Amino acid sequence: MARLLIVHHTTSPSLQAMFDAVLSGATDHQIRDVEVVHRPALTASAVDVLEADAYVLGTPANLGYMSGALKHFFDQIYYPCLDATVRRPYAVYVHGNNDTTGAVRSIETVATGLQWHRAQAPVTIVGEPGRGDFDACRELGAALAAGLMLDAT
Repeated sequence: MARLLIVHHTTSPSLQAMFDAVLSGATDHQIRDVEVVHRPALTASAVDVLEADAYVLGTPANLGYMSGALKHFFDQIYYPCLDATVRRPYAVYVHGNNDTTGAVRSIETVATGLQWHRAQAPVTIVGEPGRGDFDACRELGAALAAGLMLDAT
């Protein structure tokens, strides 16, 4: 069975709603044979990453960068996972009050170093999320999980 790991730093009601939408998409009843595991960024481990086949990363944009919690996650897993996770798919969702550009760029820089493959365009939301934003988050989770389901068949 394929495994999708969602690593998130959920610090606000907006981020919680985005995470819930991603999780809802990833666990859609039409998606079979994909286990969805979710971990807060401060508790996710290299073992979680090594056991997963794809990743969704969620973070607030803090001062033009990913959250410190997501950076800590990357610091903990980078070398233990460097060779073992090459070409694995990933996707990102980011919420910011003003801008998300730096946060997305910082995540993509680390993912490039890990040689992960971006499977979906980032979902970036500035300000209060609306229904369309939550639909995009749901689609993000569903796309990663469905990709794993198709790879398994």
